[in-house]
Amino acid sequence: MMHELRLYVGRLLWAGIVVLGIAHTTPEHVAVAQGQPEPVPTFELDSSWPKPLPNNWMFGPVWGVAVDSKDHVWVIHNPKGGWPIGDNTVAEIKAAGKVPAPAVVEFDAEGNVVQGWGGHDGPGYNWVQVSNASYPYGTPAEHAIFVDYKDNVWVAGNGHLALKFTPAGKFLLQIGELWKTNGSNDTRLLGNPTDLAVDPRTNEVYIADGYVNHRVIVFDADTGKYKRHWGAYGLKPFDGPIAKTDANPDDNLVPDSSDSRVPGNWPLPQWLFPVHGVRIAKDGLVYVCDRQHSRVQVFQTSGKFVKEVRISASGLGSASGVAFSADPQQRYLYVAGGKTWILRRSDLQILGSVESSGNHYIAVDSKGNLYTNGSRSADGVRTPLKYVLKGVGTTTSRGR
Repeated sequence: MMHELRLYVGRLLWAGIVVLGIAHTTPEHVAVAQGQPEPVPTFELDSSWPKPLPNNWMFGPVWGVAVDSKDHVWVIHNPKGGWPIGDNTVAEIKAAGKVPAPAVVEFDAEGNVVQGWGGHDGPGYNWVQVSNASYPYGTPAEHAIFVDYKDNVWVAGNGHLALKFTPAGKFLLQIGELWKTNGSNDTRLLGNPTDLAVDPRTNEVYIADGYVNHRVIVFDADTGKYKRHWGAYGLKPFDGPIAKTDANPDDNLVPDSSDSRVPGNWPLPQWLFPVHGVRIAKDGLVYVCDRQHSRVQVFQTSGKFVKEVRISASGLGSASGVAFSADPQQRYLYVAGGKTWILRRSDLQILGSVESSGNHYIAVDSKGNLYTNGSRSADGVRTPLKYVLKGVGTTTSRGR
């Protein structure tokens, strides 16, 4: 066993030389990149979007946002509460004389509610569920939402489930079993998935799996048949212990060095909970967020590692989700994590940012506008937000 671990670490350190020498972007590069006269998209917060909710509805914690082919915006929130810090709870909603909105809500481009559904079990499937377990095993029930190229709606969250529905909320597919998990190399069960994306070229769903497991896993998007999975740097994932030391406090945890890495050295060969976001670009590159380690890694669809970027030197949440600019080449990569970072996708240089407090996931419509879930004010309540693309200039983007 120890021999295998030494070989594993050796391969990772050799990969680290390549990564550091060719494809690794550190925070020290940020100031240089931002000082260059590089065209950068500029955005402005649309304070009129969305319109007030109908039917006396009120959102609980809003976690996910997606855009469909009609530029309709889909939002997922926790109607049963949970994770109450800085967010509306059921008690607060009732105290305001409101009722919780359905778990999934569709808005048109103008911000009017079209419909809402979800939040409960149905024939043939279990809905994601609230848990009292401690982090990372107990996470927001309704966590992520994605709309695929057929406008089917995918949901992922607590209870180890990924679900697929028609736009009207008709159940189509469940991947995983409620409350059943079996580690990062099981080909059938999930471990609290955090995000998902569908590749229209192959009709495969990529699941960031996630809060308990440490991998991306791929299934057929219609049948749920397993295809492949991988961990950080495209290697086989493992579920090693976590080190908690003075040098690695709880908000910047790393895998235990005896199993996974030489202390203090980059790269970090394990995705730490949570593997938090996954998206597939038109050119077939797969972007995966390792939120706790503040980095985005890029792969071929086979799982072969290509390159990575480190968004921030420390801190939880600086790489939560990714999206691409709406131009045909998808020139820019947007990374959600406290604010929205703007990167040149070709070389992962950070060009600027959009201030959006507390954002978690991000989506882009056909006009290039950004949608995320952040807070408008110091109360920290997560709500759907729209940032209108104003153009591409040579100054750093700022939210207003």
